[in-house]
Amino acid sequence: MTTIKNVVLVHGGFVDGSGWQSVYDDLARDGFHVRIVQNPTLSLDGDVAAARRVLDALDGPAVLVGHSYGGAVISEAGTHPNVAALAYIAAFAPDKGESVNTLIADPPPGAPVPPILPPHDGFLYLDRDRFHDAFAADLPAQVAAFMADAQVPWGVDALGGAVTEPAWRHKPSWYLVATEDRMIPPPAQRAMAERAGAFVVEAIGSHAVYVSQPAAVAGLIRQAAA
Repeated sequence: MTTIKNVVLVHGGFVDGSGWQSVYDDLARDGFHVRIVQNPTLSLDGDVAAARRVLDALDGPAVLVGHSYGGAVISEAGTHPNVAALAYIAAFAPDKGESVNTLIADPPPGAPVPPILPPHDGFLYLDRDRFHDAFAADLPAQVAAFMADAQVPWGVDALGGAVTEPAWRHKPSWYLVATEDRMIPPPAQRAMAERAGAFVVEAIGSHAVYVSQPAAVAGLIRQAAA
């Protein structure tokens, strides 16, 4: 029997929480109480505060789920007493003192370089013309174009925010590796998952695996909730 009925979903950079809809629907059909955090993505501290406000309102334990940069958010916010388990979906899992910036500073040789444009007024965007291939290669072109044109500006302060006490050092973790990811190299995902002592599953999918493979993502969350 599932003992955890609350799930909190945290999105990453360049997108908003609406991408979780298919995962939400899958879990809600099973009776989970699912909440979605809408990160301002201005700073790590601000996004952690947004997640904690959602966690404060829960009536019991939750699985806290993060995609991409959302992994940094849940690593910091996951020390909240209502968090019973963590689930990383093709996500960063920083250790103490690390940030997204430090984790992407030294990419492995031959790894795809995300097409992040130079910062403008303190915000980052992905090159629209390369968004499909880099972020969402396994989604239809029309869907990827919508995502590219609906980008949420990602504040450079969010990338620079360092984790103070990673929750994965204290709470059980699960990790879904997207094997075709061109934003966070799969070997880096596996290394972060291993360091966190996470239970790992792999899915054939792009960085947008939470959109393209919602059943696999929901399945991992169910494991974390069991």
